[in-house]
Amino acid sequence: MAKWDRIGIKRKMPVEELDKRIKSLELDVKVLNRLHFIRNRYLGDSVELAASKSGVTKRVGYIWQDRWNEEGYGGLIPKYGGGRPAQISDEQKIELKEILTKRDDWTTKEIKQLIKDEFGIEFSEKHVRTILRSIGLKFARPYPKDYRRPVDAEEQLKKT
Repeated sequence: MAKWDRIGIKRKMPVEELDKRIKSLELDVKVLNRLHFIRNRYLGDSVELAASKSGVTKRVGYIWQDRWNEEGYGGLIPKYGGGRPAQISDEQKIELKEILTKRDDWTTKEIKQLIKDEFGIEFSEKHVRTILRSIGLKFARPYPKDYRRPVDAEEQLKKT
């Protein structure tokens, strides 16, 4: 049996439309979980019970309900702050890609030093690999080259 709640749920849309959105429209798991919470509230569950069914705390349930009451469906969509701005700009990434395409045997340490020399930004090797992926480059260990290999080795191989 539902417990009495101090703050009621506002019916921003009918239960049928809510069910329709749950079944077909939602691909985002976070919004889907919040819609299930709202549906449980529509069906008479207390905030505490609906929140426990959704796997969140009672306080989060009240936050979701307040957002629903204020903004409706749009209030259930997560709002992200955007994060820290990038240290290296898109123009610098394009310039870096042009520099890297001139040679095909870069090591991560060399690229890290190149970024430091060219742009004055110091990154860890792990982040250098992340930057390489973001500009569409792939990295792997360079193929070992034998210092004793003659310059025309492929020509000599074709002859034999």
